[in-house]
Amino acid sequence: MATIESVPAQVSGELISFSLNAQPVRITTSGTRRLSRVLRDDLGLTGTKVGCDAGDCGACTVLLDGEPVCACLVPVGQVAGCEVTTVEGLSSRSPVSGRLQQSFLVHGAAQCGACTPGMLMAATALLQKNSSPSEMEVMDAIGGVLCRCTGYRKILQAIMQANAEASEEVSPKAGAAVGARLIRLDGQKKVDGREIFGADKMPTGALGLRVFRCPHHRARFQFGDLAQFAESHSGIALVLTAKDVPGVDCYGVIPRFADQPVFAHNEARFRGEAVAAIVGDADVLEALDLNAFPVRWEKLPALRTIDEALANDAPRIHQHREQNVLVRGRVVSGDVDNALREAAVVVEGEYETGFVEHAYIEPEAGFARRVGDTVEIQACTQSPYMDRNDIAKILGIAPEKVRIIPTAVGGGFGSKLDLSVQPFLALAAWKLNRTVRMAYSRTESIVSTTKRHPARMKLRAGASRDGKLIALDFAADFNTGAYSSWGPTVAGRVPVHASGPYYVPHYRALTRAVHTNVVPAGAFRGFGVPQAAIAQEQLYDDLADKIGMDRLEFRILNALENQTPTVTGQVLGEGVGVRACFEALRPKWTDARSRSLEFNRRQDGPLRRGVGIAGMWYGCGNTSLPNPSTVRIGLKRDGRISLHQGAVDIGQGSNTIVTQICADAVGAPISQLDLVSGDTAITPDCGKTSASRQTFVTGKAAHMAGNKLREEILTLGGACKCGEIQFSDSGIIVIENGNAKTLDIHAMPLDQHGYVITCEATFDPPITPLDENGQGTPYAVFGFGAHMAELEVDLELGMVRVLKIIAAHDVGRAINPTLIEGQIEGGVAQGIGMALMEEFFPGKGENLHDYLIPSAGDIPPIESILIEVPSPIGPFGAKGIGEQAVIPTAPAILNAIHDATGVRIHRVPATPDRVRAAILGKNSGGARG
Repeated sequence: MATIESVPAQVSGELISFSLNAQPVRITTSGTRRLSRVLRDDLGLTGTKVGCDAGDCGACTVLLDGEPVCACLVPVGQVAGCEVTTVEGLSSRSPVSGRLQQSFLVHGAAQCGACTPGMLMAATALLQKNSSPSEMEVMDAIGGVLCRCTGYRKILQAIMQANAEASEEVSPKAGAAVGARLIRLDGQKKVDGREIFGADKMPTGALGLRVFRCPHHRARFQFGDLAQFAESHSGIALVLTAKDVPGVDCYGVIPRFADQPVFAHNEARFRGEAVAAIVGDADVLEALDLNAFPVRWEKLPALRTIDEALANDAPRIHQHREQNVLVRGRVVSGDVDNALREAAVVVEGEYETGFVEHAYIEPEAGFARRVGDTVEIQACTQSPYMDRNDIAKILGIAPEKVRIIPTAVGGGFGSKLDLSVQPFLALAAWKLNRTVRMAYSRTESIVSTTKRHPARMKLRAGASRDGKLIALDFAADFNTGAYSSWGPTVAGRVPVHASGPYYVPHYRALTRAVHTNVVPAGAFRGFGVPQAAIAQEQLYDDLADKIGMDRLEFRILNALENQTPTVTGQVLGEGVGVRACFEALRPKWTDARSRSLEFNRRQDGPLRRGVGIAGMWYGCGNTSLPNPSTVRIGLKRDGRISLHQGAVDIGQGSNTIVTQICADAVGAPISQLDLVSGDTAITPDCGKTSASRQTFVTGKAAHMAGNKLREEILTLGGACKCGEIQFSDSGIIVIENGNAKTLDIHAMPLDQHGYVITCEATFDPPITPLDENGQGTPYAVFGFGAHMAELEVDLELGMVRVLKIIAAHDVGRAINPTLIEGQIEGGVAQGIGMALMEEFFPGKGENLHDYLIPSAGDIPPIESILIEVPSPIGPFGAKGIGEQAVIPTAPAILNAIHDATGVRIHRVPATPDRVRAAILGKNSGGARG
């Protein structure tokens, strides 16, 4: 076998020889360089991912002489004479590796795929020593590899069953793709290391880019001599500041609220805000001491809390926004004050949540280049067309002159809806006419990108003696940070949802998004609804307790059903499955309550068990705003079908789901379709990947386009709509009343798209604007669900251990049950993190060592119950699921803590110190948790 020899441009260093994937390697480099860098940058093995460069995430795990190590922590000099195995070499290493990769595919253990190589390497090391590991042994083996998508349960199953007899996947017959547990269509690339993420493309000769950011929460600044700085550092090509923006230096995800500049102008409004960018040789930039950058800072008083920002004498963060309020939300129906006065039972409460970091495993990255009068950007994003419009505005060119090519996205959860690297790369490439690339460090990602909104919520609820909800009064302020981002959406969506999935005849929900001098808060899996659910579901438990009613039965009694008006006056005629979700939990609730009571009765020590319940609903898509997706499909001369859909798959599986829907609409085997996705030059606009909209909205557009193609093929064959279509090597066969006609499409003329037949369809969900009281039809479809949590609390330590989560969700139609279960389990894991451990403090914990997210050992068994109450609008009756699963998890856990201890946690996360303080406060008659 040939020896791989690598001699970087700068050949200073030592000759290091080792075996890489059973092939000899000789490389001349510094022995102190990270093994991860050598593998990726010098040897082109980008299957090894870099998520933190600190050994915290485990994404870069490789095998060193058969043992798993973090490649980012290993100096390449230490591997001399050793054997290194990366994910690219797994399939040829041993039969167990191939079976493991296949098991990951079958079980749906690879979602976004950013952690998958690290998981596979850690699991391989385990399976080579222990072919039948227990769940605890697997948890220990992968404990150093973080995943933010899957919730770990399917990864555990895949590893434990890797050596079990596996049945091969059978491709479903034509028309039977919907409902099948298909392996995700892009899965193979994820398990063999071929998936290309934002940092994985390394164009030859590309320059690097490094952003200089404000180190203070608020500060004025003045630059020194930037030209002299550039000239004094060999390898620097350009320094960019606000004066270099040729177009409108203002962007934002919601155009009428856009307020963020590419670079700060004279004053930085939050710690981490970009003030300049340095472009040049990547090695020079990496070694550059940014403390020498010529800038003078004048630190200013910062408004970091909601109270500080709302104070009468508070300076305005944006001069045109009074009282530092970005926007207000309002939904009002009935007479709340009078209803609460007359209610037989009334309860009230105040709750707070903090910032939560998205913590996706892939930091933001990409590259840009200028092609004539067009700029092309290849980067991780959830919203290519939104990116295109903002970059065009910043550069002062037409949107058609901007091409966005999304890479695979290693987790997004909302934060990658906002621009990150894109404007810096576009400006540099545009001005220099050179290819420019960059990747955020983990600290840079955490410092500068959006977070879940902290919330401060106050509620009062009233009910009748027989348990009927009468009124709810809800008021909330959300810390939206220095810039608008998705603050308007959070402030607008929460009042619609703060009632929960229940009939509340008298209702008032008022919200404010408040500007502060902290990192902007944006979209994070639920747009504020998880925060509202934490408050409303705990309050409903208190209401049920005060009435003396079972907490689950209270919810079943008040659950929305068909023909029941919501708090916006919308009457959901059909497809309301929340009561079915609660009823599915009834026997499990009874059993769990009995077990918990028996455990506590026998317990002399500090351990107590509790069971909690919570419900949810979530509108799929934009709130009372246009929300279209367009899909184009084309029939090729060889009989294959191209599906052009621009929905970005961030791990949720839209590439597979939308294809399943389209295939069945056409009546073709799914193997007949070729997916063309994620490029603004070749795919229509399918809107952003957010708000649980892609299955519903883009899926519906694909369903409509597929139906059109089916009808055109039948018409071409002279058949009616009831005819049958068969695909074969010789052409397409149209059958009607037993008569078959073969269409010789090989010789048919092609249209302007290069297809025999092209069909395009656009779906925009039917909604209406909300009036001044928030009355109207904000969403065409809602998803519904209910979660039950069983847990154990150590009363002396305040430690909470979740024992099991049961999640019932009305998904309308389960297009792919495996992928839906994966979404549920991933949402549950994020909900556990929100409930028990995750809180970001700007200026602190800007890494994955101090900011804790759940690892494999933190996630209990999760039982998913799929309820199918079809939507009359969704494709094959389907509803969304992406955000739904996170919403009821935290409140179910918090209700279970109360069930176990008798105390309420009013500020999340329920860390051991807060739980212990609440217990001590209860025992002494003091303050709440």
